[in-house]
Amino acid sequence: MKLPSDVHFRSELGLLLWKPTGLLSEKTVNAITAFVGEQEALSDGNQLRFIDTTALTAVELNFRYVFHVALYRRLSRQGRPPIRSAFLVREPALEHHFKLHAILTDRSPLHVRLFDNEATAAKWLDVPVESLQTD
Repeated sequence: MKLPSDVHFRSELGLLLWKPTGLLSEKTVNAITAFVGEQEALSDGNQLRFIDTTALTAVELNFRYVFHVALYRRLSRQGRPPIRSAFLVREPALEHHFKLHAILTDRSPLHVRLFDNEATAAKWLDVPVESLQTD
């Protein structure tokens, strides 16, 4: 499957990088969720995620939608190897959406953490900080 333009994959690290830009809407999340679901169905080889939210200008998601996405992701990973997802979030006004996702996926195969810098995220993911660059 072709990678979306805002997604990069470091196969040697099993690391999927996503850097959404502009408005984060249900349409955008639906597309990335479908893409990730298809990739996970093909292989358990990509077990690390880095989501760089610094290029977002707004998030247009409500609690119900975030809840449903988190529930879907929990169920889709049930009985499968864990995945670590590091969200780089520097904008306090947007943070609560990603924090909600982290809370709702707690105690599941999805290990989600929020970070305000790449170095700490890279350390938690156990990858070189340079591998988190998408440019």
